[in-house]
Amino acid sequence: MEWVWPWLTVLGEAMLQLLIQPFYYMAVILIALIYHRQLLQERKLFHVRMQSSITQAIRAVLGGIVIGVIVSMISLFLGTYLTLGSLISIWIAALVLALIRIRYLCFAYAAGALGVLQFALNVASSWQPSGMLGQAVETVRALDMPALLVLAALLHFGEAILARMQGVSMASPFLMEGKRGKLVGGYQMQLFWAVPLLILVPTTGGITELAWTPLLHAGQGYTLMALPILLGFSENTQSMLPGRKLQVSAKRLMLYSLALLVFSLLAVWWSPLTVIAALVAFAGHELLVWYSALEEQQLSPAFVHPQHGLKVLSVIPESPAAELGIEAGETLYKVNGILVHSPEELHRALRMNPAFCKLEVRNHQGESKFMQRAIYEGEHHQLGVIMAPDKHEAWAVQPRPVTLFHVVTLKLFTRRKEQQRIDEAPLALPPAPVVSDKGSVEM
Repeated sequence: MEWVWPWLTVLGEAMLQLLIQPFYYMAVILIALIYHRQLLQERKLFHVRMQSSITQAIRAVLGGIVIGVIVSMISLFLGTYLTLGSLISIWIAALVLALIRIRYLCFAYAAGALGVLQFALNVASSWQPSGMLGQAVETVRALDMPALLVLAALLHFGEAILARMQGVSMASPFLMEGKRGKLVGGYQMQLFWAVPLLILVPTTGGITELAWTPLLHAGQGYTLMALPILLGFSENTQSMLPGRKLQVSAKRLMLYSLALLVFSLLAVWWSPLTVIAALVAFAGHELLVWYSALEEQQLSPAFVHPQHGLKVLSVIPESPAAELGIEAGETLYKVNGILVHSPEELHRALRMNPAFCKLEVRNHQGESKFMQRAIYEGEHHQLGVIMAPDKHEAWAVQPRPVTLFHVVTLKLFTRRKEQQRIDEAPLALPPAPVVSDKGSVEM
């Protein structure tokens, strides 16, 4: 047990490194900005706050810590190691990719891009630039890409678990134009986690006595280094409930992680497979995104009003509707005995008895359930129910890549364009203008 005290000392030093490193705090700040931007979008679309951005950020930080502990333990067992150059390269690559799309702010994309870049630099081995550029080139050439890719696979296993566990509570409703130009409801799931890792670093003056034999790179001296990582998961759905979409996406993400882990481990023993593993990391992730988008195009929208009743898009937390047990995807059929077909009819039906309401709600299977509740002054005028869109919504979002610039500047809408409604409107109400937004939801 002589190894215990030296490793406890190294562990303490690594934890101190994490506290003083700027990268972890950068990740937390970016996450807070992402969820604050999401809150601003909800207010613009629905005039309510669905979730607290502070609560969402705290959930992301706590979830990242749990996964960080698990992945750190597995990587220590495997003997996966990185260097300071690897840490800096990963963060630079991730931030550069995030300037293209915010969902590229992910370890797999950064590791995959670095793997392809390393392969290209090794092919052009005669190119030896000088100065800072030369130092950067040598750093990339010296990266242990199989170790980086193994770590990326492990992190994405953790990402799949986090998406399944936290995704529903962090999903955000939104409105968008469907295939025929009609507004439909959907859910945006942009999930990010700051993951603090403790990684082995080979060094000549490190601790050589371990209580286990690492699967990779055994027999070297090691120390520990704190490595903060930012994980990102992005999905949109208009055809499924958020829970179902996350369940499907998490399974696919686990299969992707398994494939990446296999190729990365094979690359440890046969280096030519490294570029293949790097392509799997980047292209495989993009394939998941492409297939999910294709699937959404082929399925019918789930959040549109049926012939009778009003489809529930979302329920405000801690609202009367939440207390009654109304769920997203259900249909508000009758209110105080009156069949409702529009928000105006819902409002009139609720006004019939301002102090009490009786509801008939059709669940996901089409079965009726009956609810009743007193109504108190100051409560939401629709009991806290966010309805699927009708022809009077003033704002919608059009899918477009969201970049790091949009997040940092909290930029929601880049252009407003008013259009005159031409579809039928009730005679008691004038036609409402529609404002189409360009650029707040990422596909």
